Amino acid sequence: MVMSTEIKKEEQMQLIFEVPEGIEVRFSDNILYLKGPLGEIKRDFSKIRSNISLVGKIITITPFSSRKRNRSITNTSRSLIRNMINGVTKGFTYKLKVAYAHFPITVKIKGKEVHVENFYGERAPRISKIVGDCKLEVQEDDVIVRGISLDDVGQTAANIEQATTVKRKDQRVFLDGVYIYEKSRD
Repeated sequence: MVMSTEIKKEEQMQLIFEVPEGIEVRFSDNILYLKGPLGEIKRDFSKIRSNISLVGKIITITPFSSRKRNRSITNTSRSLIRNMINGVTKGFTYKLKVAYAHFPITVKIKGKEVHVENFYGERAPRISKIVGDCKLEVQEDDVIVRGISLDDVGQTAANIEQATTVKRKDQRVFLDGVYIYEKSRD
């Protein structure tokens, strides 16, 4: 007895969305450029396995096949583009709190570096890098990181937080450091 199987060709999932007014968009060589009221941002989509096309102000994202993995990659590229649009229109803000028990910690911005001084009474400052075009502001016990790229803002805040990790001590007891406490779109 021979069994016959029918193969149904599923329709490919296509994501289509329109770029809002006030944002200039162009796409060339798998690089998407967006220019809005807060600045210009670009992202390379050559490593992402989906077809992105731009017609006027309409962006179409098509996966290479209808497999679940390729559809999830399509949703990832949609989220990346949505974050770019939010970045050039509203921007992103991360707030960090400086916490200390005994030794008062001071945070200073020097060029493209953040210096955390007097951490547990250490003589040498803890240094972290500012990624991209982020703007930092120090207000008493708060450090505010602002920018149009979510990746750059998040990585800068993470660099500051990781520079003040406590090594070889119980982290439940020694709570000093600089910690992220708020993430927002302006």
